[in-house]
Amino acid sequence: MTQEELVETAWGLANSCMPFLWVIRPNLVQCSGKVGLPEGFEEVTRGRGMVVSWAPQQEVLGHQAVGGFWTHNGWNSTLESICEGVPMICRPHFADQMINARYVQEVWKVGFELEGKLERGKIERSVRKLFCHEEGGEMRWRAKDLEDKATECMKKGGSSETRINLLVNFMMSLPCSI
Repeated sequence: MTQEELVETAWGLANSCMPFLWVIRPNLVQCSGKVGLPEGFEEVTRGRGMVVSWAPQQEVLGHQAVGGFWTHNGWNSTLESICEGVPMICRPHFADQMINARYVQEVWKVGFELEGKLERGKIERSVRKLFCHEEGGEMRWRAKDLEDKATECMKKGGSSETRINLLVNFMMSLPCSI
């Protein structure tokens, strides 16, 4: 992310008027100059926004107050979001992130991709789409449904345990040659 993208993202979040937790890791911004939030941002978002350098992602996603997740869509982040029933704003950059984002948007329909240049108006509209529009409500419903299905699969005797046991039994049945 460039300093310009950081500023646009900050004002997009601020202008959405929605509460947020924004994790800005120390190495997030690629810039040779000064890196920082725009002047006035903290005052405008005080009481509804929090910016931190790190947060326990899975714990945060599991909190009942979390209604959406802006993510690059690495597999772990995508899976954690699905398992917690949290819809996503997708911003993939490379490798598996692109296909994961496509599945989130086109197959599971639990999020959408934020494409093109990061601009405050586009970011504001995306946040509002997820939280304030009917389409976002449908995404939240489908995300909750996927969470329920994932939970069912992981229960004792569920499909995950059954498939792992089948794999282990198959591996154990193979002849051993040392």
